[in-house]
Amino acid sequence: MTTAPTRRTTPKRRPSRGRKWIIAVLVLVALFVGADFALAAAGEYQVAQKMRTKLELTEDPSVRINGFPFITQALSGDYQDIEISATGVPVRDQLRDLEVQANLLHTRIELSNLLAGNTKGAKIDRVQGRVKIKANDLNRLVNQVTPFTDMAIEPDRRAEQPAEATAASRTTAAVKLTGNTTLAGRKISLTAYGTVTLVSGQVELAMNELKIDDVSLEPFIQQLKQALSIKIDPGVLPFTVTPTAVQVESGAFTLEGTVDDIPLDQGNG
Repeated sequence: MTTAPTRRTTPKRRPSRGRKWIIAVLVLVALFVGADFALAAAGEYQVAQKMRTKLELTEDPSVRINGFPFITQALSGDYQDIEISATGVPVRDQLRDLEVQANLLHTRIELSNLLAGNTKGAKIDRVQGRVKIKANDLNRLVNQVTPFTDMAIEPDRRAEQPAEATAASRTTAAVKLTGNTTLAGRKISLTAYGTVTLVSGQVELAMNELKIDDVSLEPFIQQLKQALSIKIDPGVLPFTVTPTAVQVESGAFTLEGTVDDIPLDQGNG
């Protein structure tokens, strides 16, 4: 009678001291990252509350404190880039769907004051403000004269700006508008080319070329050009930034400007 060979059991290896240290470090890193994000979220909440009042919004804007780790910025009291954005912002009875954006570069405030919502004495090295006027609002404005639908905004690619634009050229941009309207009981599609110009904080549209898909209605072209040549008041940019440039992008006109060395509590609100 033969006996079955006995199996040798391999003893379980215990984690080496080096592996234990690696695991411990990973756990500490995870805890640090989690705490960093939690602290940043608390700061973002306080900024959102302040900006909601300052910009006279009905809801909290989106706020992001850029840069990692947050704790190093908090300890120095210098937040490199606080990014704020809000959509659907109304201005008077003219505009209902503005998109407002601002980047607060090097906001200087102690962490204890930030978390307490106390912004007195806080200062910003530079604010970059932007406002987007979208096609829906443009459609609403031109409808006051002529019933347009499906208005679309695009840059006029036929007149591209040079790579190094001068300060003067930044206040004017070439634009292409497309849409539909009804003339003499006929629905027509149109394409208009012109310029959008920044004048004293307002946007002025001037159409100098217009094409329609019904040649029999060409006598109405001048009337349509006038209907599309309007002024738009976008209101005040965040922190009362003075707009110094306008550009055309797909779906919107964008006004932008900067202001330096401003108290956080200055401006709107």
